[in-house]
Amino acid sequence: MKEILPSQLETGWPAELERLRSDQQKVRAGGGAKAQQRQHDKNRLTARERIAKLTDEGTPFDELMTFAGYGMYEDVGGCPSGGTVAGIGQIGGRPWMIVANDATVKAGAFFPITAKKVIRAQTIALENHLPTVYLVDSAGVYLPMQDEIFPDQDDFGRVFYLNARMSAQGIPQIAAIMGNCVAGGAYLPVMCDTLIMTEGSGLYLAGPALVKAAIGQVVESEELGGASMHSAIAGTVDYKEPDDEAALKRIRGLADLYAPAEPAPFAKRRKEVVDAPARDLTELVGYDGSKTYDVRDLIKSISDGGEFHEFKPEYGETIVCGFARAGGYPVAFVANQRTVVKKKLKSGGEPGLRTRIEVGGVIYGDSADKAARFILDANQAGVPLVFLSDVTGFMVGRDSEQEGIIRRGAKLVNAVSNSVVPKITIITGGSFGAGNYAMNGKAYGPRFIFAWPSAKYAVMSGNAAAKTLLDIQLAALKRSGHEPDDEELQRLYDEVKAKYDTELDPRYAAARLWVDEIIEPNDTRNRLIRALEACAQNPKQEELRVGVFQV
Repeated sequence: MKEILPSQLETGWPAELERLRSDQQKVRAGGGAKAQQRQHDKNRLTARERIAKLTDEGTPFDELMTFAGYGMYEDVGGCPSGGTVAGIGQIGGRPWMIVANDATVKAGAFFPITAKKVIRAQTIALENHLPTVYLVDSAGVYLPMQDEIFPDQDDFGRVFYLNARMSAQGIPQIAAIMGNCVAGGAYLPVMCDTLIMTEGSGLYLAGPALVKAAIGQVVESEELGGASMHSAIAGTVDYKEPDDEAALKRIRGLADLYAPAEPAPFAKRRKEVVDAPARDLTELVGYDGSKTYDVRDLIKSISDGGEFHEFKPEYGETIVCGFARAGGYPVAFVANQRTVVKKKLKSGGEPGLRTRIEVGGVIYGDSADKAARFILDANQAGVPLVFLSDVTGFMVGRDSEQEGIIRRGAKLVNAVSNSVVPKITIITGGSFGAGNYAMNGKAYGPRFIFAWPSAKYAVMSGNAAAKTLLDIQLAALKRSGHEPDDEELQRLYDEVKAKYDTELDPRYAAARLWVDEIIEPNDTRNRLIRALEACAQNPKQEELRVGVFQV
């Protein structure tokens, strides 16, 4: 799958949304039409067909990590969607995490990104107490990359660790083996509460060929690890089913028996849903980041009834904070303001007030103070935090340093790090440098992190980074005695800029699971509400502790 740079395409929301939908369609095709037909020829459904039959009719399946592995592993044919499908769907009126191997992609084998995707799905399920279904159809580890999949803390073994941790916390797990289940991967379904297996599937630590090579024993697949053997002799399987349809029906029947979850404290304050004011968010927020907008309008466009209780509206204006409701749930917004702010300053002994211009998207000392304080208020109230991130970074320069920007920024990072209420991040534009950290980037444990197609994810913006990287290259060339001419300089700059633009694209971030999903702007409210519904399944909330808090 060849990467296409944004600069090679018409820009703007219509073109970008069309590109996003086209890319999603390609990724969701998995291994392609021929591979799907091979699956059907075995009397098996594809991963997405299985999920569609498993979830409640007419309800959405909120797919996560669709772009996992995007543009990666091209030398071995790629790994669309990480070779597995994961997301949250309704089963019996309750949200479940669903993880399904895609056997059309390298027979469902685990690439490094596959393991990381399954681990992220399990982590979301663990943090939100989401019951989980695994639809297993995998040939096991992709052996040519075993050294990148097998040994580390967040590699394949972590899947089984999380199986055990979820079980210990009383989070239901159901597994259905609907094809191959080989080698170390055999532990995943067996460590679940309930195990279903279809006829014609295989469950074994070593397949017939490996058994023959290892111990010289000749044995047929069915005798070694078929559904009948595991059901009647080994006792490993709880329910044997003739085919996919029967297995999926069994899962639905069992899932419907589970006791309802105790809701999270914030969910007990849920009220009747009030529609948000109708607005096309692509008209409010520009695609390329050049258009200023008042983030209050964005907040009101995704809040029930457009009602927003703003906190300290005249102080620290480059971050907007306040309480609202979304889908009836109470929420606390922390959002980067994108207008130009005329900041009032202390008079310094002169008559009257002085002012300065502050740039939208930049975090200044007072806005860092305000956001840190507000995050503590949200925790005190037990209200989930929603970060709307469109941030350039923290303010730099003499005045900012003398005002203590590092100290004040550290206070904000501390508050974000130690927050105990659910946190959801939506990246609508830039997510640069330490601003990513302050606005609850992936490293800070968001329950969910979404990105718009306009998101740009890097240490610094493209032009600034390209200039810095070019200066480094030029210095190296000059040290070697080579003085590039203007034409070579332009070529070097274009190469550096093109590479950085590729890395700025949200697909690059989504491929590596730095974001959970790329969503369309006008889907933001619905995705936020369903993410809150998932967060509401966990009734536990830790005690807030912030340690040494900078003042």
